[in-house]
Amino acid sequence: MGAKYMFCLCLFVWIAEAHFESKVFNVKDYGAIADGKTDNSATFLKAWSEACNWNGSARILIPNETYILNPVMFSGPCKGLMNFTIKGILKAPTDPYLFGDDWINFRYVNNLTVSGGGTLDGQGYLAWPLNECSKNSNCPTLPATMVFDFITNSHVHDLRSIDSKHSHFVIYACQNMTFTELALQAPRDSPNTDGIKIGMSNGINITRVRIGTGDDCIAILSGSKKIWISDVFCGPGHGISVGSLGQNDGEEDVEDIVVKNCTFIGTLDGVRIKTWASPLNQTLNASNFVYENLFMINVEHPINIDQEYCPYPPCKKTEVASNVQIRNVTFKNILGSSSTGVGVDLKCSNYKPCQDIKVEDINLWPHGGRGNLSNFCYYANGASYGEQIPPSCI
Repeated sequence: MGAKYMFCLCLFVWIAEAHFESKVFNVKDYGAIADGKTDNSATFLKAWSEACNWNGSARILIPNETYILNPVMFSGPCKGLMNFTIKGILKAPTDPYLFGDDWINFRYVNNLTVSGGGTLDGQGYLAWPLNECSKNSNCPTLPATMVFDFITNSHVHDLRSIDSKHSHFVIYACQNMTFTELALQAPRDSPNTDGIKIGMSNGINITRVRIGTGDDCIAILSGSKKIWISDVFCGPGHGISVGSLGQNDGEEDVEDIVVKNCTFIGTLDGVRIKTWASPLNQTLNASNFVYENLFMINVEHPINIDQEYCPYPPCKKTEVASNVQIRNVTFKNILGSSSTGVGVDLKCSNYKPCQDIKVEDINLWPHGGRGNLSNFCYYANGASYGEQIPPSCI
């Protein structure tokens, strides 16, 4: 019995090792040309196809050189573990009309790792002047740099993204993903270049990320749940935002958001919840948020709830009230300086007043040290605890 048991055990181990056998798929072996001019999308897709069908651990390798890559979609499901290793520089075409909504898209993959220390260069400087969304609500969308659709149990780390035409990373309908050790950069005046945008996703962990961009450092949109954000450096940019929410019927609740140990320097906002003043046929809920241990330097609006969000026509703030219910939000141990005269600004809906808002140990002062800050609360119900500088309005 002992010998038979050992034989079966060894056979099982051999089968398991064979199943998880590793193989490297170097894009240069598939004809990729690193001259900074040739489109390599076909060769990258060929490498992806073979790696995706490998019944083990597949590693796609982009060596440390510069590659032009037209819009490309890497789709699963795949048979084994997928590791997309970017050592070099991937450059997007400068012509925005070659794109749909994204540049590099991963979808329907389980156990995906994207890493390698390389750079994604969106070359957005020629596309930004074409962005007219501040004037036209029906403006065409410029492409995001890297999009994850329906990805599960995956890790993105050790990458740099620069000059995205639109958002750097977009996460949609994903579960259990971690984003770490990323550097995302675009000029302060680059339009709609959000760092990380999350929608309809569950269990997203973002930590040790540095973001300087022209829009939200992180935007949390409809249907996002169990989002953990920590050790993020934001600046320049528009801070870490929930929303905008409540513009259209069919949106889903946003729940269980934690933002901890983050730093904001020279941003438009620190932490913000923004909802449209829009007459929805449904009540949308935004609940169970914790903002804790945050440091602000020269931030225009350190703590901000805005339920009259109206960035461009044809909306009008005074016509209707937001139908988004904000509930159970904690702001704790937040300190730093405001570049305006306001520290805490809670502008809630008169139709659905904010409920269970807690502010604890807030210490905000004017940038430059002159004058005093004020706090404003409209239709905000809750309580304040501990130190409150300036004095709490709740």
